[in-house]
Amino acid sequence: MLKGSGVALALPFLDSMAWAKGAERVDLPKRLVTTYFSYGAYMPKGANGGHHDWNWWPCKDAGPLTFNKSAAPFEPLKEYVSYLRGLDHAGGWGLGGHSSGDVFATGADMVDREPSNNISIDQVAARVKGHETRYASLVMGSEGGTGSYGSCKTLSHYGPGRPIPSMHKPQQIFNRIFKPYAGKTIAEVRSELKREASLLDLMIEQSRRLKARLGSSDKAKLEEYLESIRALEQRIERTSQWTKTPLPKVDAKGLNLDASYLDPELYTRCMYDLIFLALQTDSTRYVTHMLESESSTNNPLGKFASHALGYGGVTHDLAHKRPIESGHWDNWRAKQHAYFLERLRDSKEGDGNLLDRTVVLWGSAHPHASHSTKLYPIHLAGGNKLGFQHGKLHAFEGKKKVPLANLFLSMLHAVDVPVERFADSTGEMRELRS
Repeated sequence: MLKGSGVALALPFLDSMAWAKGAERVDLPKRLVTTYFSYGAYMPKGANGGHHDWNWWPCKDAGPLTFNKSAAPFEPLKEYVSYLRGLDHAGGWGLGGHSSGDVFATGADMVDREPSNNISIDQVAARVKGHETRYASLVMGSEGGTGSYGSCKTLSHYGPGRPIPSMHKPQQIFNRIFKPYAGKTIAEVRSELKREASLLDLMIEQSRRLKARLGSSDKAKLEEYLESIRALEQRIERTSQWTKTPLPKVDAKGLNLDASYLDPELYTRCMYDLIFLALQTDSTRYVTHMLESESSTNNPLGKFASHALGYGGVTHDLAHKRPIESGHWDNWRAKQHAYFLERLRDSKEGDGNLLDRTVVLWGSAHPHASHSTKLYPIHLAGGNKLGFQHGKLHAFEGKKKVPLANLFLSMLHAVDVPVERFADSTGEMRELRS
C-alpha cells in the first residue's frame, strides 16, 4: 500500500512484483464479466439480412472485422473484440422476447425442465474460485433487486429459485466494496460475525431435530432452507477471514457517485467505473451487470434513450420502432461499453493489461423488433492472454450452429473453472479460443 495525504491507494501490478528470489512467477488474476442490454439490437430483416451502416452487426459477412457506424466505437479495440452471430439459448426459445433475458446468464429451460431458473455463469465460477478474493462476485443492475420471473432485474442466480439482487446505486456499491464495515472497528465487526455464526449454528441444530419428524416433501423444503443457511455460514466465515486483510482504499474523486438516471452517460459510466475499480483492486473477479432490464418502460430508466439522445417516448419504442434512431441508440450503448473496455485495456498489468486477462461478454437475449428469442446479438471482448483470439465476425449458422452455452463453457475454462458442461453446451468454442 502507498499512503499519503490521508489517502491510501492499492498499487497496480508492477513488473518488479512478477519475480521474487526463490519463488515462481506470480499468477495474475483471471476475470469474467457478463453484461446485458435490453430490447435487442437493430437488425433489419433479421440477424443476417439487409445490412447497412446502422445495423448492429459491424459488417455483413463473416471474417475479419470492419466497422459500420453503429459499431464504430469498437474500431480502436479491434484486436480485442469479436462478434458472434447465430448463437442463442435453446432454453429461452419458448419464452417471450423480453422474458428471455431471465436466462441470458443461465441458459436454463424455464418452460419445461427448470421453471425456477438455474445457476448463472458467474456463480459457477464463484463457487470454485470466489474464495480467492474478498467478494466472491459482484452483482449489479441499473434497476436493482431481482424483479420477478419473466421480468428479471438481475443476471445472477445461485441456482433454482435463488436469484441474487442486483445493486444499482453507485454510492451504495462503492461503500459495499470499499467501506463494508460502515465505520465500525475490526474488533466490532468480528464480534458481530461471531454472534451471527452462533445463531446460525443454533438454527441448523434446531432444523436437524425438526427434520426427523417431517415427511419427504417437507424434508426437501427444509433441505433447501438449510442450504441457504449453510451459504450464509460460508459467507460469514469468508468475511471473518478477510477482516485480517486491509481493505483497498481508493480515491473517489473521479467518480460521480451521485449520478442519476437523468444523465444516462454519467450514470452508466459510473457503474462501469465501479466494475473497473473492483477488478483493478482484485476485490472480485466475477461480475454481472444488467445495463437495463426488459421491463423498464414504466420507470425513469425507461426514458434513458430520450435523455441521452433527445428523442421522445420510451427506450423500448425507440429500440423497436424507429430504424435509424435505433441505430443511433445502439451506437450510444456501444460508446459506453467501449469506454469500459478501453479503461481495462489502458490499465497495465504484468506483461499486458487488465483486458488481456478479463473476458467480457456483452449482449442481449433477442434481436430487434421481432421479439424473437433466437439469434442473440453477442459481442465478446478481452481474454487475449487467456487464449481468446479476436478481430472477426463469426457466423454459427446452418451446419455450424452450436449453443451459446459453448461460449460460456470456453469462458469458464479460460478462468480455470474446470466444469465439463454448462446448460446445454456440447463442447468448447474452438473458433475463438485455442
